[in-house]
Amino acid sequence: MRLSNASLAHLPPEVARPDYDRAATPIRVVHFGPGAFHRAHQADYFDRMRMGVCAVSARTADLAAALGPQDGLYTLVEQAAEPRLRVIGSLREVVSAAARPGHVLARLADPAVRFVTATVTEKGYCLSGDGDGDLDLAHPDIRHDLAGPASPRSFPRWLVAGLAARMASGAGGLAAISCDNLTDNGPRLRRATLQFAQAAGQPDLARWIEDEVRFPTTMVDSITPATDETLRAMVGARLGQHDAWPVQREPFVQWVIEDQLGADAAAFAEAGVTVTGEVAAFERAKLRLLNGAHSTLAYLGLALGHETVAQAMADPPLAAFIERLMRADIAPSIPPARGLDLGAYIGEVLARFRNPAIVHRLSQIAWDGSQKLPFRLLGTIADALDAGRSVERLVVGVAAWIGFVQTHAAITDPLADTLRGLGGVDDFIALEAVFPRRLAENPRFTQAVRAAHATLAASPRQLLAL
Repeated sequence: MRLSNASLAHLPPEVARPDYDRAATPIRVVHFGPGAFHRAHQADYFDRMRMGVCAVSARTADLAAALGPQDGLYTLVEQAAEPRLRVIGSLREVVSAAARPGHVLARLADPAVRFVTATVTEKGYCLSGDGDGDLDLAHPDIRHDLAGPASPRSFPRWLVAGLAARMASGAGGLAAISCDNLTDNGPRLRRATLQFAQAAGQPDLARWIEDEVRFPTTMVDSITPATDETLRAMVGARLGQHDAWPVQREPFVQWVIEDQLGADAAAFAEAGVTVTGEVAAFERAKLRLLNGAHSTLAYLGLALGHETVAQAMADPPLAAFIERLMRADIAPSIPPARGLDLGAYIGEVLARFRNPAIVHRLSQIAWDGSQKLPFRLLGTIADALDAGRSVERLVVGVAAWIGFVQTHAAITDPLADTLRGLGGVDDFIALEAVFPRRLAENPRFTQAVRAAHATLAASPRQLLAL
């Protein structure tokens, strides 16, 4: 039996399922990029809000082919010691934009639609690479879309086309919500949308967008491993039915949205979304406490012979070191914000790290260290130095990264060729592409990194006593 509306009644009682009439649930959301993360994250929240979603795949029809025969239903598995299964019902439609561009445009223009959401990755916004956040008018997809074909390629073009149709019909504005890991994602999407409208010769539309469309900043978080045959087999056995494309994630899930939702904010908050005027504080907490600790755990854990995050956290001295790092050294660099309980958040992060059901390899976290460390650790270190706090524990992740690069013949990093040509610690610290001058020339920082690196080479477990 294939999972579908008709088969819901035959599911085992322990499998949760939609408790509402899907057919009577209006489509309120058009989502671009319905990959695993969207279906494990935002679609779960919309299911709790009983909001229907039109899920738009921009280029392929794979998801539509898989979930179409299932009436858009699929299984979400929360991976823990005892996995929890829930059938998600929010995807009322799964559409290939290339195959049905007219339908997508009609949905965007529908007055019942209140939100356009997106998980199209940073590349999907077609921004220039110089860091100014402008739309890249030379991007091949943008050039194609500015020529005016009936079938757009880029997300900015789809959004502008939908908003133009809404303006023309009097359908009114909506909230365009980026759910990608992109700093200031709301303002960046707003800027790209307005710039496309201007470049397309639609200044009246640009002014209407400025007045009628909201672009809240957001932050999203939940580890979502890829779907594999093991997951499909487990889901099939538990459901007693075939699900062509289930998804999985850790039990922890977080969605923080800037308070620009008006009357809809209450529904989002009731579903577990944090609606706040201080998204930046939540972003910093994630970047420094979660990501910073993750990177330190990865490089130090690899030096101690561990392979996965859960294995590393099963090493009591290492786990205790990471907790001290987070509570004593990183937390003081996070500004207070309403609704952000740092102590509770740290506890949640540690529990996530310990989850044995999520196989997260330290080697994967160790990739691209030259790009990650400036944001995950070096900013925290600079703040600690400015405040006169100790950096002994904070620099361990930096020293362990240097040791990782020195001891691995093959590394995944955009600066791999440059890094392989470096010698000692001082050569690394002198690399301006990674270390800002204010750190490289600070003797407290350089001496602490040298000391940690020397201890790491001689007896890495001694670092755990810091």
